[in-house]
Amino acid sequence: MNTEKQFSIFMVNKPGIMAQILSEFARAKINIIALTVMDSVEHGVLRIVPESADKMRDVLNHINMQFNETEVLCVTLPNRAGAFAAVAEKLAKAHINIAYAYVTAGAKGGKTTAVLKVADVKKAMKILGESLESDSDSHQAERRPPTSRQG
Repeated sequence: MNTEKQFSIFMVNKPGIMAQILSEFARAKINIIALTVMDSVEHGVLRIVPESADKMRDVLNHINMQFNETEVLCVTLPNRAGAFAAVAEKLAKAHINIAYAYVTAGAKGGKTTAVLKVADVKKAMKILGESLESDSDSHQAERRPPTSRQG
């Protein structure tokens, strides 16, 4: 779990605009951790969490795109039913509002990343960090010794 810079890029809602922007990121070799798009009649908002905020900022300034930067919480989750629900429930119990969220596509049986815009990032990290520690402790207690495992 960590915080990252998310870029909200404001685009005219026309064919090819997103392709042009993404091609610029590809040329600059910017790897994208997570991405989501919101649309309206007149414009779209492309939200991206890149591996390099500095590179992304440089490219966006170079191509003269309007954007905002926001700190978001990124939580690595197992790619299984209920994993994101558990995070949302823990934050709800701590009275932390989630303004919006999206999740990356994960490989089957692999990991995925949840991106959350929360009201209080530090408190959310504390709540989820404590939760992750207690979850790993309980998983360790459930493990059987190697000699009792069947092969």
